[in-house]
Amino acid sequence: QVQLVESGGGLVETGGSLRLSCVASGRTSTTYSVGWFLQTADEEREFVASIALGNGRTGYADFAKGRFSLSKDNEKNTVYLDMNNLKPSDTAVYYCGAKSRDYGRTLTRLYGEWGQGTRVNVSS
Repeated sequence: QVQLVESGGGLVETGGSLRLSCVASGRTSTTYSVGWFLQTADEEREFVASIALGNGRTGYADFAKGRFSLSKDNEKNTVYLDMNNLKPSDTAVYYCGAKSRDYGRTLTRLYGEWGQGTRVNVSS
């Protein structure tokens, strides 16, 4: 099993930036990619971005393109989500998930493990 811990959330003004971190431990060798999802009250988790741990290939939701950027540090087993030009609509709890398959990056059902989430609040 893989354990994930997110951090880096907080309160930021519109136009500000945050860096979220996702640290993995345990059987990380079984993880093909790490994905970030956001969730607001009474809504399902929504895909934000993902990164393949081997080749570093990334994918982004349309709303994240040009504003959010993924990177990884394999030595630290950490994936970073840099969020810039934040908007009030980005307010949510952000979760990272681990996926062992090399397809379906937007599908929550393919992510076997999740962290506890980190809250992002963007004030207007």
